[in-house]
Amino acid sequence: MEELIKNAIDHLVMNYRGRTAYRPPLVGFARADDPGFTRLKEVVGPGHLLPRDLLPDARSVVAFFVPFAPELVKIHRRDPYVSRQWAEAYIETNRLISDICAALARKLEGKGVKAAWQKPTHNFDPVALVSFWSHKHVAYLCGLGTFGLHHMLITPAGCAGRLGSLVVDIPLPPTPVAKGENCLYRREGVCAACVKLCPTGALTTEGLDKSKCYRRLLEVDAHFSDLGLCDVCGKCATGPCSLGVPEGQE
Repeated sequence: MEELIKNAIDHLVMNYRGRTAYRPPLVGFARADDPGFTRLKEVVGPGHLLPRDLLPDARSVVAFFVPFAPELVKIHRRDPYVSRQWAEAYIETNRLISDICAALARKLEGKGVKAAWQKPTHNFDPVALVSFWSHKHVAYLCGLGTFGLHHMLITPAGCAGRLGSLVVDIPLPPTPVAKGENCLYRREGVCAACVKLCPTGALTTEGLDKSKCYRRLLEVDAHFSDLGLCDVCGKCATGPCSLGVPEGQE
């Protein structure tokens, strides 16, 4: 069943016919009763949902990463503001992830498998700025990567892309949680390119000022008001870890 899920996600991403280009997706699995999900109530927030809150008979969790093509990252890196292409990709990819989850849920239902999922974004408390279902933390537990200084998940395909996840009621072989550090700063104490790329100073080596970051996102949303809701920046995702795990000096 895990191959059916991987193949379905890969097919939907690589055959997508929109403006945004992608690289092959990554897919990982975790047990629904992994203690890590309970710890997310401490790491993320007390309101973070458990897999069985989404699906009472949950047995496994599926997470996937849809990586952007290199050209989009280059365009966004060069743009002094937020590139329009990046804003469009944010909206389009969120829609694609919802389509993937819905299509996969239908396919699994045909096999007698129940599935549940949360939308890819805007599922957070706008005051506390805390997610009720953090796809990046779920993806970490599904073995897709480790966190960078910029608080994003760095996968083998980098951090420039979007994450989605589902909960299913069948057991699937869990993907081992990634070992070591994919972030060069956390691994060797060098780089911190994401801090330099942050246009507001919200990101420092000491942490992330979520309020300052969110104000920037709302500013960008207003700037691209013709596109629909696109509270996005992503400048910190255009550094050495954007397309893969950066090589170190050791």
